Amino acid sequence: EEQKRLLRNRPDQPQKPRVLRIAVLGAPNAGKSTLCNQLLGRKVFPVSRKVHTTRCKARGVVTHQDTQLIILDTPGLTNPFKAKRHNLDEAMLTDPWDSMKHADLVLVLVDVSDHWTRNSLSKEVLKCLSQFPHIPSVLVLNKVDALKKKFLLLEIATDLTEGIVNGKKLEVKSALKKDSSSSAKSPQASPPESKVPGSPFGQEKNQAQEGSGLDKSSDVGGAGTGEAQGPKHHGPEDLKGSKGWPHFQEIFMLAALHGEEVDTLKRYLLMQAKPGPWEFHSNVLTNQSPQEICDNIIREKILEYLPLEVPYGVTQVTEIWEEGECGELLIMQSLLVPRESHKRMLIGRGGRVISRIAQEAGQDLMNTFLCDVCLKLKVEVKG
Repeated sequence: EEQKRLLRNRPDQPQKPRVLRIAVLGAPNAGKSTLCNQLLGRKVFPVSRKVHTTRCKARGVVTHQDTQLIILDTPGLTNPFKAKRHNLDEAMLTDPWDSMKHADLVLVLVDVSDHWTRNSLSKEVLKCLSQFPHIPSVLVLNKVDALKKKFLLLEIATDLTEGIVNGKKLEVKSALKKDSSSSAKSPQASPPESKVPGSPFGQEKNQAQEGSGLDKSSDVGGAGTGEAQGPKHHGPEDLKGSKGWPHFQEIFMLAALHGEEVDTLKRYLLMQAKPGPWEFHSNVLTNQSPQEICDNIIREKILEYLPLEVPYGVTQVTEIWEEGECGELLIMQSLLVPRESHKRMLIGRGGRVISRIAQEAGQDLMNTFLCDVCLKLKVEVKG
């Protein structure tokens, strides 16, 4: 009821409000929801190693002093063939495009630990960027902690930006140190406050490849300054053979799962906000209802513990949602599956799988709602 009231009523406004709407784009499983949760400081969006955990766009709200960041966590950009294969609804195809229409800035997330995809942006991401070239975009290289050979980050960044950031050619600012003891665990994103003329990647690329890590003292994160010419509208023909996008304004390198360098990105985003009225009350963390958050967290666990395509056919029905005498939340949800074999998988031997799902989801819900949660799940075959 409190959430409904906050969303329904007009938001409180500081004297000089500032706002920034951010669309988070990327291939499925790039870590978009994990990054959004880290920016929010609480788990609001579902996270799983399986693709298409996020099924529709949801908004997260970060309010800091007079500034409000509205984060549009979107489904991983996919195509109609993959959508049909995973039994995804049409919103999965249209929501990322809708998010772009309302965005002031775009974060494009790339998983650098995936050596199959990390050196090129997906066709869907490039298509999205090319349709909205007037919206400033920032490249975020995620999961850098999983990359042992840090010098590869320079190669990846060059490929994904086509060697151009903010209208300037990428250069390496300083060679990587050969002494591994001085190398950082993950590359540092340069703080937005300390903008330096020229590009932060330094001198020669092959010079950088001599080392094993990135020196913390060198500005490696936020890339490029100076005046950039506005990108032109790109048609499908212009994108043929393209691996990267030459109109990114900055590059950030981080490890969203562990929160490394997320604060640096957050400071940058707060600085990009423009004068404008807040959309949400300062106490709002997301526009989702508590029931939607609950559904998402339970589905996240189902995705985690069920094999292959099975989780995508599960339908969730909330039977009980009420507050107990001591303020605890009592939830009972039915999980409807299409086949008896799926039911056996979901319950597990001796009820181990469903018990684990209920236990882990219940703990996440307690951390999200900041109250005790009693969660009960039952499994039934549809129809």
